[in-house]
Amino acid sequence: MGASIDYVGHATVGIQVDGVRFLTDPILRPHIGRWLVRRRALPPIDVDAPVDAVLLSHLHADHVDLPSLQRLGRTMRLIAPRGSAGLLHRAGFERVEELSAGEATVVDGVRVLATPAVHDGYRRPLGPLAEALGFVVEGSRRVYFAGDTDLFPGMAELGGVDVALLPIWGWGPNLGTGHLNPLRAVTAMQLIRPRLTIPIHWGTLHPIGMGNLAYLTRPGPRFAAHAQWAVPELEVRVVPPGSRTATD
Repeated sequence: MGASIDYVGHATVGIQVDGVRFLTDPILRPHIGRWLVRRRALPPIDVDAPVDAVLLSHLHADHVDLPSLQRLGRTMRLIAPRGSAGLLHRAGFERVEELSAGEATVVDGVRVLATPAVHDGYRRPLGPLAEALGFVVEGSRRVYFAGDTDLFPGMAELGGVDVALLPIWGWGPNLGTGHLNPLRAVTAMQLIRPRLTIPIHWGTLHPIGMGNLAYLTRPGPRFAAHAQWAVPELEVRVVPPGSRTATD
């Protein structure tokens, strides 16, 4: 049945493999707290379509937004990094499954493997501290969702990835540690060698009151240009936030 990708925006991606639908790091409202807002309205993609499980990469507020998760229902199956269950249970979620890197679970016949991520997993301002993860969704296609990460040697060992969803920026004009920029994301491509790469974590959120938002839209084209020069044999598809693409 193959795979399809809905890029909702930031790190929120609908991944459908063999008829099983996952949603990553859901941001399903116009803002995060009082400090981050969407550049454009929530896209017309049907974010309320049935979801079989949610994949949470780490506990930062722009990746685990409790009001967005509550929109999906308290009985939604949440697959989350080890150390995050207490926060999610206190928020009322009943089905939380923790994984560490290297562990796996199965959702309706599709395997989900947790992978390492080089990123701070502390939820500010008061915690908790949990791991940071990526995930490989494995069915008839293998889709790698990197979450938020910098480069790590194990990227070369993921092997046989059909689609890589790689973060290439963030929500501010500058990047801190534990992130990929367009050039380093191309290095990740060279390590993973996926059949198709779709850049994520760009073009969506910005601090309220920020004037010039050109920094939000530049990373996608820059990543594509770097990739075309460095690995022209690998396909890159820049999918604007709010768009759907098939992988076959």
